[in-house]
Amino acid sequence: MANSLQAKKRARQNNVRRLHNTSLRSQVRTSRKKFIAALESGDIELATATFKKTSQILDKHAGSSIIHKNTVARYKSRASAALKNISTTTAKPSTKKATKSKK
Repeated sequence: MANSLQAKKRARQNNVRRLHNTSLRSQVRTSRKKFIAALESGDIELATATFKKTSQILDKHAGSSIIHKNTVARYKSRASAALKNISTTTAKPSTKKATKSKK
């Protein structure tokens, strides 16, 4: 336990900051879960809107060191690839023509 007044104040401040940072990390997790749910629903417009919102939240918290910037880059890269994958698989039907094989 802290003995000096300064150490007691620092302990109080650290508790407040810890609680605040916990809520911010929870916000990031919730945002990522919403994006995954939007991807699984197959709605491209919803997934795109959710991706934009999620990227904003991730960037904001990377700037304030809630999450490391490389972790944010990894999350955004994987989310972008998943969004691109779902948009190409559902938006474009196969345009490949059936060709006869030469014998």
